[in-house]
Amino acid sequence: MDMPIFARAHDLHAFLATWRQRGKRVALVPTMGNLHAGHYSLVALAHQHADVVVASVFVNPTQFGPNEDFARYPRTPDADAAGLAASGCDALFMPAVDEMYPYGPAHTVRVSVPGFEHVLEAAVRPGHFEGVATVVAKLFNLVRPDVAVFGQKDYQQLLVIRRLARDLAYPIEIVDAPTSREANGLAMSSRNQYLDAEQRQRAAMIHSTLQWMRETMLAGVRKRADIESEAESTLRTAGFEPDYAVIRRADDLGVPAAGASSPLIALIAARLGSTRLIDNLLLTE
Repeated sequence: MDMPIFARAHDLHAFLATWRQRGKRVALVPTMGNLHAGHYSLVALAHQHADVVVASVFVNPTQFGPNEDFARYPRTPDADAAGLAASGCDALFMPAVDEMYPYGPAHTVRVSVPGFEHVLEAAVRPGHFEGVATVVAKLFNLVRPDVAVFGQKDYQQLLVIRRLARDLAYPIEIVDAPTSREANGLAMSSRNQYLDAEQRQRAAMIHSTLQWMRETMLAGVRKRADIESEAESTLRTAGFEPDYAVIRRADDLGVPAAGASSPLIALIAARLGSTRLIDNLLLTE
């Protein structure tokens, strides 16, 4: 059977009603399209947690700042649909803006998640996570999944969504998926296509820098602030413009206290040419 594509939530509800009547679990894989192997791995993971997998493709205007790349964000709906069907996705929800924002994006009710508004990505991209939380809340309401799958590459986003689901009492299991990487270690991202061949190879330095940060921090021979400073300097010397290269608490992205035993994570965001890249690595022994 061909994978059905739905533009309206009520049509998706009718499709899913039959499955729910049979007691089947539904998983949601939210995306902004322009899909790659990393996205398709989320579909495979979703199938391990549910019987029916719905992917959404929606380029969300409220999570882009005024100087960001919303207008040029690549849109490839036909290729996305073909790739999802080949990956075993059961249905595609591809809503128009008026389905998601019936009063328009500028006049929508907004969802804000406390605790993450002024750190790391939120500090660099004001309003971004309010847009993310708003559209994810809408998708949760429109699709009504039992499970939702998100990648670890967007780690701060993952924490925001976990907080959102728990605090608003969504009966949804949030599953996080390991970051998919290219052969040289570069985290897969739709924005990688903006890189030329030389930049694509150089961009792998973000992952190798994260690995160095982890190894050096676990060795206990350098202070955290010194590790962060050297990581940022290394990236600048290689032609990047880093927004941050930091080690934070993994549970809330707070600055770790000296001697504390909380799980830690290293995170980097940096521009290479006109392309902004993010990545992270958990510091586990």
